[in-house]
Amino acid sequence: MTTTVTHGEATDSPYALTHLDALESEAVHIFREVAGEFERPVILFSGGKDSIVMLHLALKAFAPAPVPFSLLHVDTGHNFPEVLGFRDRTVAEHGLRLHVAKVQDYIDDGRLRERPDGTRNPLQTVPLTDAIREHRFDAVFGGGRRDEEKARAKERVFSLRDEFSQWDPRRQRPELWQLYNGRHAPGEHVRVFPLSNWTELDVWQYIARESIALPEIYFAHEREVFNRGGMWLTAGEWGGARDGEPVETRMVRYRTVGDMSCTGAVDSDATTLDAVIAEIAASRLTERGATRADDKLSEAAMEDRKREGYF
Repeated sequence: MTTTVTHGEATDSPYALTHLDALESEAVHIFREVAGEFERPVILFSGGKDSIVMLHLALKAFAPAPVPFSLLHVDTGHNFPEVLGFRDRTVAEHGLRLHVAKVQDYIDDGRLRERPDGTRNPLQTVPLTDAIREHRFDAVFGGGRRDEEKARAKERVFSLRDEFSQWDPRRQRPELWQLYNGRHAPGEHVRVFPLSNWTELDVWQYIARESIALPEIYFAHEREVFNRGGMWLTAGEWGGARDGEPVETRMVRYRTVGDMSCTGAVDSDATTLDAVIAEIAASRLTERGATRADDKLSEAAMEDRKREGYF
């Protein structure tokens, strides 16, 4: 009997599915199910690792045909330049159509106001829901995973949103035997999470197996950072260090990327995929719990935002 080992996975038969094969198969099935059930799906794509994996799976699901969905990014105006550059190169490489909803446009015309703390992550909800309504998207793919945060653990793979894009946990539908109910009334839409059953470690192992390119910000590098609230932040257009917050050069990497004002780096010497995988396997904190200040505002911070229309 031959034992096959792939990135930590051992199988006793060359015909057995590894756990990554099973997760990939489930995600591909979800993409194809949405393509068959909905008229105007869209994939949320920021250039972050989860959205990159999600796009990779979509490309696999429909190859050799092109992906039958466009992409949507809600740009806070405070995103990491490295990630935005990667986003644009990826879109060009695959000939995809990208819609960008800009928080800055809403601030400029008075529809939104800057927060006193400079954080724009909570301001994404209105541009997101407006873009969904404007383009009449009826299914919106997101890269959320249940292991990230308690509120996301409550989500189904198909998560119904009402005509105001709001989420009501009481309207969650059963999903027995991977049967997904996409029924929705006019004006409503469904948020779809193909990576729902993945963990952060699964994502990294899959990236390694598939040789998926990522922005260099995910690997350890020297960066000027300052400490605020127990997190290493980077100065940018959003602002920078205050009095009493010394700037220092440290070897860091990012486990997740978002608005620079609330996304912290972690000390790391993991410069390769194998080193990152080993680091994640030993971690006791989720990526959002370790590096996202917006989730620390209250115990129910994420759930409150989801009820308002956030992902």
